[in-house]
Amino acid sequence: MIQQIIGLLLMLFSTSMLPPIVMDLFFSEDALNSFLLSYVILIITGLLFWYPVRKNKKELKIRDGFVVVVMFWSVLGISGALPFIFYQPLQISMTDAVFESVSALTTTGATVITSLDTLPHALLFYRQQLQWMGGMGIIVLAVAILPMLGIGGMQLYRAETPGPVKDSKLTPRITETAKALWYIYLWLTISCALAYWAAGMNWFDAIGHSFSTVAIGGFSTHDASLGYFDSPLIEAVAIVFMFLGGINFALHFLAFKRRSFIPFLADAEFKTYALVLLLSVVIAVLFLFFSQTVDTFSVAFRQGVFQAVSIGTTTGFTTTGYFLWPVFLPVFLLFISFIGGCSGSTGGGMKVIRVLLLFKQGARELVKLVHPNAQVVVKIGKQPMSDRVIDAVWGFFAAYVALFVLMMLLLMMAGNDQVTAFSAVAATMNNLGPGLGEVGANYSSINDFSKWVLCFAMLLGRLEVFTLLVLFTPVFWRR
Repeated sequence: MIQQIIGLLLMLFSTSMLPPIVMDLFFSEDALNSFLLSYVILIITGLLFWYPVRKNKKELKIRDGFVVVVMFWSVLGISGALPFIFYQPLQISMTDAVFESVSALTTTGATVITSLDTLPHALLFYRQQLQWMGGMGIIVLAVAILPMLGIGGMQLYRAETPGPVKDSKLTPRITETAKALWYIYLWLTISCALAYWAAGMNWFDAIGHSFSTVAIGGFSTHDASLGYFDSPLIEAVAIVFMFLGGINFALHFLAFKRRSFIPFLADAEFKTYALVLLLSVVIAVLFLFFSQTVDTFSVAFRQGVFQAVSIGTTTGFTTTGYFLWPVFLPVFLLFISFIGGCSGSTGGGMKVIRVLLLFKQGARELVKLVHPNAQVVVKIGKQPMSDRVIDAVWGFFAAYVALFVLMMLLLMMAGNDQVTAFSAVAATMNNLGPGLGEVGANYSSINDFSKWVLCFAMLLGRLEVFTLLVLFTPVFWRR
């Protein structure tokens, strides 16, 4: 069953090579053979996986779902690297190609490629497209398609979204849920592209940046990221759509269905998300101004608002070398990225709902120290949370911290300094992208071992730790 699904999804993924092929023909550049060869390899590999087991009709079990999700992201990370490897002028190693591909698909936005402005349009478009596909999760797309092929998808959906995810089933059938999410995602992407175009981008940059903005990815078609355009209007468009991309898509669905903003205003997670970003913006702007890092308040406001929203939502766009600011502010913003976006969004980090539950549980423990016999209920809005959910959040937090420390130590063991090791793990595990120190501008200077560790960190962040971690437990493999 797993083999059949991997084969089908590899064949589906091979179609991602077609838009860059069209793009290369349009611009008459030299990347055509790279994408044609990648397309042929992927579709043949998919057929070899699928054809021998094409008549299998068994239903997936929950454990199968975990294996499929993890294998698929791993296989796609390698498969997506093919065009980078085959494009000879790029002169990229297999490690760097896989790193770039995994970073794109997990919407991390950490890059090892420099001189983006000189690359062919097809390759630039492909990087942006990978982020867009990863933004809502290729598995969610597959959930809408696989039932039509006689394969149930609920197990895959559950496997990709563990933990306290609200409104995980927006409509009675999972297929309709996935379609609803993708319609909203597509609508936001088109709106973002049109807004970028109206703000002054050409159509290629507008489409490419809309892909990475709505996906909370952060890849750009230029080395200077959005700073290339030096446009307050373009930055304002980015801020709006980064903020929207970090909101639970269930709320977008409900707001659209009811034609009302009330679902946003009534949601405790959304209000916390907005408050955290607002406080981050205020602190960033005031610190930039009063520390005299910039000359005027207008520059402090423009740079502070943009970078606080970009890093707070884990997008990772930059308009300036923020990692060169006085050390407090980059580290503060990096810590804000641990909170990340809302559950059910394209954002990274631990998710606002988990941080909110941790805070409320901590407050409950303080109350119980004073009143040991009191029955204090943890609520999100008006909804009481069960102890099972709170235990799951504490378990997630413990695993997150333990894995973070382990990977940071591995990077330091590999020869990276403390700032680089800490920020690289934080930026990849939170699916943020740009870090500090040696990885402030890009990740090209660190060694291959460090890049493989960070690939694992990106997958952990994208699959929210447990989905990947469960495969390493003996109990998972017992019958």
